[in-house]
Amino acid sequence: MVRNKDARSQDYSEMATAYRPSHADATYDAKYGIRNYQGGGRSSARETIGRVAAGAIAKKILHQYAGVEIVAYVKRIQDLEAVVDPNTVTLTEVESNIVRCPDGEAAQRMIDRIEQIRDEGDSIGGVVECIARQVPKGLGAPVFDKLEADLAKAVMSLPASKGFELGSGFAGTLLTGSEHNDEFYLDENGNWRTRTNRSGGTQGGISNGEAIVIRVAFKPTATIRKPQNTVTNQGEETVLAARGRHDPCVLPRAVPMVEAMMALVLCDHLLRHQGQCRWFDPQ
Repeated sequence: MVRNKDARSQDYSEMATAYRPSHADATYDAKYGIRNYQGGGRSSARETIGRVAAGAIAKKILHQYAGVEIVAYVKRIQDLEAVVDPNTVTLTEVESNIVRCPDGEAAQRMIDRIEQIRDEGDSIGGVVECIARQVPKGLGAPVFDKLEADLAKAVMSLPASKGFELGSGFAGTLLTGSEHNDEFYLDENGNWRTRTNRSGGTQGGISNGEAIVIRVAFKPTATIRKPQNTVTNQGEETVLAARGRHDPCVLPRAVPMVEAMMALVLCDHLLRHQGQCRWFDPQ
């Protein structure tokens, strides 16, 4: 159990009746006829503490039985994009600054932008990139349980997530097949590998042994201090300007969440692979 000892429920009093634009307030009321306006309830990112805790255990299992290493970081905030080599980035580099961006120069620009947006009472979004290295071949299944499909569902279940990419993602649509294909070769041990990794570590829904690289887009935080037109649960039009503490950018907090979801999906498929193929000796 994780207790929230720093709650300020009074900061949400205006939202008892007024729906926050682009927030789950209205849809929760439409579905259940009740909602917890004091922080968002089940739609609050507070619920991800359970995911992160479980993800920590999944990471240990993955590392112990397969040597898997998972690292996520802030790739972009609004139009500010970091230059990061996903094959070499380390957790130490990610945690070297408050914005969790391993590119120091880009990180400072991101921090400055977030502070500016906070002072304006507004919010911004961005992209978290996550890499899983040393993933064994064979994880995943055809059709309904494709590895990338499960990864997409997992990260898209996170609060504020709005987009998912694997490997080349949407940029791959600009290439021809000859440019995009990952050619095979045999390494020094006679194992087949790919010279490039535009597939993002999966082919046909099954891991190919290369690093799995995903990107997740997060929208700007819905709760902002700027006045916005909205309606109440009594069907009246009104104006809402939120008070209290609200993140001007969720990206730094989203990094461990994305890592956790990657770990949980990979761990699930590792256990399934073990049950089907006896991949490793559990002793």
